[in-house]
Amino acid sequence: MQQIILAVLLGFLITLVLGPLVIPMLKRLKFGQTERDDGPQSHLVKSGTPTMGGLMIMAGILAGTLTFSMSGMEFVLPALLTTFAFGLVGFLDDFIKVRRKRSLGLRAYQKIIAQIGIAFIVALYAYNNPYIGPRVFLPFSGKEWDMGIWYIPFVMFVVIATVNSVNLTDGLDGLASGVTMIYALAMALIFTLMSVAAAGDGNVYYGANLNGMAVFAAATTGACLGFLRFNSYPARVFMGDTGSMALGGAVAMMAIFSRAVFLLPIMGACFVASSVSVILQVGSYKLRKKRIFKMAPLHHHFELLGVPEVKIVTMYMIVTAVLCLLCLLAYV
Repeated sequence: MQQIILAVLLGFLITLVLGPLVIPMLKRLKFGQTERDDGPQSHLVKSGTPTMGGLMIMAGILAGTLTFSMSGMEFVLPALLTTFAFGLVGFLDDFIKVRRKRSLGLRAYQKIIAQIGIAFIVALYAYNNPYIGPRVFLPFSGKEWDMGIWYIPFVMFVVIATVNSVNLTDGLDGLASGVTMIYALAMALIFTLMSVAAAGDGNVYYGANLNGMAVFAAATTGACLGFLRFNSYPARVFMGDTGSMALGGAVAMMAIFSRAVFLLPIMGACFVASSVSVILQVGSYKLRKKRIFKMAPLHHHFELLGVPEVKIVTMYMIVTAVLCLLCLLAYV
């Protein structure tokens, strides 16, 4: 447990220290956010706010994880590589946006090709790892489901859906970082409980790797907490796709390596709401020429209803905390 606490603190401190260094640098480089013209009009004042702050989050995750998890790298190393791979895709997307001064970066097909490639590697690794695939945990039943070869496309879907869901959730100051922080903290507790159980059963090696993932989740918690110092309303810096896609990769890896992928839609219900609202909005408009929401993702709908931005973020975090607590009951 000491490692978990220290990983949170180190991830927090690294991000906190980098803020005063990175934010002025991003300003000097003129790496400012370009807001969509068709987005909420209240967001136009945010144009020019430094973006790519996700680099700070990634540094916090890396430092906190590697410092305290060197004894269990079979899970941690792939988790870090996946996080940084998606972070790189997001960085390229952000870089194109700021260089060309537009709200669109990489083309859709370029993003999806990169995401499919990374997701396939993750799925193949998990499938062939004796401690992970192709078995998934069925929540609250104490049973497992062996998906066989179908595990590979299933995990690919989970990875791609999660990364894009977290990316869509990054639309209000502190929203994606706040929700991810709570999810990661809950996963740190789950991995810790799993590690203790594995060690108790005499599977020391598996327990060490689970403990490594607990440290990874804790470092992610700390990095998000530190980033909130600069990203809470009114934000001094945005994480950009660099941060949201990296966090999406981290969230997906926590779910897959815990084999608790069916808990992800519950614990990450706010992420799911972002994606589902976009799918429903687009589908409804194409089929009926009518919109279901004032704007998608869902948090913009609430915003246009007149709900203050800070209140929306707070409610998303409360919902996530309650759902994560409910899911923790499956392990205690």
